[in-house]
Amino acid sequence: MAERPEALDDGVGGAPERSRADAATGATGGCAWPSGEGVAPAPAASRWGRTLEVLAVATRLGLTSFGGPIAHLGYFREEYVVRRRWISEQAYADLVALCQFLPGPASSQVGIAIGIWRAGLPGGLAAWLGFTLPSAVALVAFAYGVQAVDAARAGWLHGLKVVAVAVVAQAVWGMARALAPDPQRASFAVGAALVVLAWPTSGGQILVLALAGLLGLWLLAGVALPAPPERAVPVGPRLGATALALFFALLVVVPLLRRAVPAQALAVFDGFYRAGALVFGGGHVVLPLLERAVVPPGWVTPEQFVAGYGAAQAVPGPLFTFAAYLGAVMRPAPTGLAGAALALGAIFLPAFLLVVGALPFWGALRRAAAFQAALRGINAAVVGILLAALYDPVWTSAIGGPADFGLALAAFALLAFWKAPPWLVVALSAFAGAALAAAR
Repeated sequence: MAERPEALDDGVGGAPERSRADAATGATGGCAWPSGEGVAPAPAASRWGRTLEVLAVATRLGLTSFGGPIAHLGYFREEYVVRRRWISEQAYADLVALCQFLPGPASSQVGIAIGIWRAGLPGGLAAWLGFTLPSAVALVAFAYGVQAVDAARAGWLHGLKVVAVAVVAQAVWGMARALAPDPQRASFAVGAALVVLAWPTSGGQILVLALAGLLGLWLLAGVALPAPPERAVPVGPRLGATALALFFALLVVVPLLRRAVPAQALAVFDGFYRAGALVFGGGHVVLPLLERAVVPPGWVTPEQFVAGYGAAQAVPGPLFTFAAYLGAVMRPAPTGLAGAALALGAIFLPAFLLVVGALPFWGALRRAAAFQAALRGINAAVVGILLAALYDPVWTSAIGGPADFGLALAAFALLAFWKAPPWLVVALSAFAGAALAAAR
């Protein structure tokens, strides 16, 4: 049974929204977000309790979210929107659209943003730590010599790929009903899916979102809804501008420092920060950038790189945690735990800075009538992008015959009709995958 959404409570004693928001963030000048579509800032007394709550929920997601960034968005929607109701369907779709535009790992950025709304900046950090550390620890352990799983023969791993089909299908269906409920927006979604299938690159996704925004501005302006009441987002414009300035400053200044100061740690930070800052689409798209950063200089051998990539397929959470493995095996120092921490922090830092920088201005933009119309088109296109991803790579990499389809169908029924918790469906699917492999 879903928990009562604390984010929508009015609090005890009828404290004004503005003062409660200031108390939660410890700052003034927070940016507004529509009430009922975002997360109300926590009172100061409960902020740290909510931070621990965010950490616990994100850690569970980090332990169970297999299937790549698209599947992660499905797991997030089930946990944060459907089960806990920390954020509405509309606000979640807005976040997905925003993070599709930003460089970096989109699913991690969505989680960071939800954590920020739930418990301020500590909540954003907790959301990132919880979702990231399980796979990072597993990959560092592998770097220290833990035997890799034979992915080609691991039936349980194939079961995890199959359950990703069910997770993504449920997310597409739920978001389509909310964000593409009429013929116009349904056509946006179908058109976006066709374009992305024909042009399966991050550039194709960005083009689709941009075109959908323009078409929405033209075709959907007449269906704008009244602006809802506002609550404060715990990130003010000044902090947002500072985060954006720091993002660009590090991108420009660190390479110059690297030339002047021949320090290996600075070179490592530069290589991984640049990979995280310049990749659109996240996931597997970052692999070429990482390969160019670590293999040509001789920090990591090609064999080590490929072995780590194989191990990364067997762990949940974001693929960006592959950086922790690379940091642990690279030579010369920093290496081991120090190298893993440096590489992991460097590759995710751009994502955190961009989310903090974009949130306050995104909230202001989305309240404009014209931008709301454009955003309706973009949200419908996001449904189409997820639909295309449901086919390739999720379906094509998981469904190889009737048994796989039957397992995916059963997992979908458990999620959509029986409302089974995702972690249980993941565990059952892994067990079923192992059983099917043993029976063959």
